[in-house]
Amino acid sequence: MSETYDFLFKFLVIGNAGTGKSCLLHQFIEKRFKDDSNHTIGVEFGSKIINVVNKFVKLQIWDTAGQERFRSVTRSYYRGAAGALLVYDITSRETYNALTNWLTDARMLASQNIVIILCGNKKDLDADREVTFLEASRFAQENELMFLETSALTGENVEEAFVQCARKILNKIESGELDPERMGSGIQYGDAALRQLRSPRRAQAESVQECGC
Repeated sequence: MSETYDFLFKFLVIGNAGTGKSCLLHQFIEKRFKDDSNHTIGVEFGSKIINVVNKFVKLQIWDTAGQERFRSVTRSYYRGAAGALLVYDITSRETYNALTNWLTDARMLASQNIVIILCGNKKDLDADREVTFLEASRFAQENELMFLETSALTGENVEEAFVQCARKILNKIESGELDPERMGSGIQYGDAALRQLRSPRRAQAESVQECGC
């Protein structure tokens, strides 16, 4: 796929250490499991262009360290994020209990309209589950989050998590709730020369003003 894209979205992957955040990112970009995954130190980065409802969207994804000692570093990367994967480990009650703190950080420090999808990772370890699907689903509903269970090992729902999040951001752009031209929105147009083509409502509004209709 060429580097031509309609929009660029800044994404975060956040959650406790050991939840498989780096493995999710690696599976999404490389389509394979990352065997030698160590704890992220600070922040890692990846990018990929995906097709969402006939729009090409480039995701710039910042994978943040989950360890407390790196929180002051990683928080600086929250600014202007349009979307986030909030990750916990379904086999670890501790990582689930920490979700509220991560969610508070994201909503305070990132874009005001950040779109967040909750990901219960390690779905392949269902026999060791400590957090039920229903419990996490209820948490997501109460906090207005999308929700999927994923497996970085098998790839189940990994791409779908990023796509669902990007699709919701696109919907917000089309409804006018998000403006790519607003500073700190976490969204940019891909090709400035085609900007008017991608903003039919704005172009239409301007033509109406010009003709005085």
